[in-house]
Formats: sequence, structure tokens, C-alpha cells
Amino acid sequence: MTGVYRHNIDAKGRLFIPAKLREELGDTFYVTLSMEKCLSAYSEESWSRFTDKIKEMPRSKQIKMRPLFSHAAKCELDTQGRILLPQALRDFANLEKNVAVVGAGECAEFWNEDAWNEIDAIETTPENIAEVFTELDF
Repeated sequence: MTGVYRHNIDAKGRLFIPAKLREELGDTFYVTLSMEKCLSAYSEESWSRFTDKIKEMPRSKQIKMRPLFSHAAKCELDTQGRILLPQALRDFANLEKNVAVVGAGECAEFWNEDAWNEIDAIETTPENIAEVFTELDF
């Protein structure tokens, strides 16, 4: 998934998902916590691959994955292309009004717009981009 889109969460906690990302995420997808202060959205196919990997882990490692499942929400698009984000997820990522919906390869991320602007400024430097290309042998 690619691109950055800026949208608002409405008073009822609904977030518009851009058409380009809706095509990749599907009508039903999963939103959960991320390693950063944002949310990650996975298509049903990606979520299934993710859960299959976890099923293969020993129980001691599966337990560490509990927050990803206990805070996950199965989201369905309404007729206007919006999802309802549970309050607990919005609180985790500090999503109050302005949201950056960011394509992040295998998933989409939902960021507080101010937090995204800070991260983007740090990550989008010639030095960091060069390091990324080097890491990819590109």
C-alpha cells in the first residue's frame, strides 16, 4: 500500500478510507496496535497470514502477541467508505480529529497528523533514503 492521505475522524469516530486503499484492504479488514504510536490496518488475507504465523509459535511466544489481538477491531466499510474506529484504538494512537492515512507496504497506518508530520520529517531525508536503498541493494 502506498501514499499519504489526510482525513478527519468525525464525532462518531468514523474515518474515511481512501478508495485506493479500500481496493487493497477490501470491504472488511483488521485494525490493531502498531509498534509506533499509530494503528495498522491489514486486509483479511494479510491478517490470516499473520495469525497463521502466530499459531506456529510456542505458546510462550503467542502470549506476547495478546495485545495485538485483544485490541484488534474487525472493521467493515459503510456505504460512504468509512470505518468506525473503537475509542480504545483512537486513544492509543491519539486520533482525535486530523488523521494521516499512510500506505506502509503490507498494511496501512493511521497516524495523528501532527505525529505523522514529525516522523515524516525525520524519515524523509536524503541520508535516510540512501540508507533504505542500500539496505535493499537498490
